[in-house]
Amino acid sequence: MSLSKPKVLIIIANLGTPDAPTAPAVRAFLKQFLSDQRVIEIPKILWAIILNAFVLPFRPKRVAEAYAQVWSNDSPMREILFAQVESLQKKLISTNADLDLEIVPAMTYGRPGIDAVLNDAKNKQYDHIILFPLFPQYSATSTAPLYDAVAQWLLKQRNIPGLSFIRDYYQHPLYIQALANSVRDYQQQYGQAAKLLMSFHGIPQPYADKGDPYAERCRITALKVAQALDLKDDQWAISFQSRFGKQEWVKPYTDQLLQEWAAQGVESVQVLSPAFSADCLETLEELAIQNAELFLKAGGQHYAYIPALNSRADHIDLFEQLLQTQLNTLKFHLQV
Repeated sequence: MSLSKPKVLIIIANLGTPDAPTAPAVRAFLKQFLSDQRVIEIPKILWAIILNAFVLPFRPKRVAEAYAQVWSNDSPMREILFAQVESLQKKLISTNADLDLEIVPAMTYGRPGIDAVLNDAKNKQYDHIILFPLFPQYSATSTAPLYDAVAQWLLKQRNIPGLSFIRDYYQHPLYIQALANSVRDYQQQYGQAAKLLMSFHGIPQPYADKGDPYAERCRITALKVAQALDLKDDQWAISFQSRFGKQEWVKPYTDQLLQEWAAQGVESVQVLSPAFSADCLETLEELAIQNAELFLKAGGQHYAYIPALNSRADHIDLFEQLLQTQLNTLKFHLQV
């Protein structure tokens, strides 16, 4: 009698993206995304009125136009996620032959949806599921919705598999090394700017005040990258982008800081966005295009965006190590 291998599912998850760079597709995506109370903490009834009366009728057209500027055959985020999963499949499945291992992509919002991935997992009866959100710095606005999806799925299951989560990796040595390498590689080709700005996606200040650790994790990441690059204090800074609504968000704000630098005579800036494991609308359009225009219009001379880590070999090596650590622990407990 031969024993079957333990069945293990690894879910590699990112935030999400519309199905197309069109107003209807963007509207459907924004409705799902902005209806999540992890993202918008305004009282549900009040926010439903604002969302349906003021946001969804007008914002999708503008956002769709922005997506059209960065769209190729598919959304950049989805293309990169699929490439990352393919690379991890090649590395992990062949080196873990003692497991029946499957690695799949998922999105919190949009497709491939986390709910569909989990429902498919029920039919395949996995012994263990590892959820890996590709958010380097944990936040209740990004990582937690994936935990919520798993929790809701578990309520409906009778045969519950083992579960593991990779919460974040904001100061992992391989992550810091990969970010520093990406800056060095870029500067070797294009030269070094007067300032390196590490711009992270923002969250409302009240979220941080209530205990969300995201902003502090971002500051630690930025400091470690600056140290790895041996930068002096006046050669780099941290900022936060993508404000929405009128409340105060975590500061300093990326757009304001860039304009202040230009007014002060800073001629050249290179911008890195360590919060993103894949380039997307927010990096390719907001950071690379919108903020470049702001800086140059305010008097700056040279502006450049350094791409996210995406499918770089050192980025995939980081993911492999994080996941292999989980798999080794799992094998120990299963005595594989």
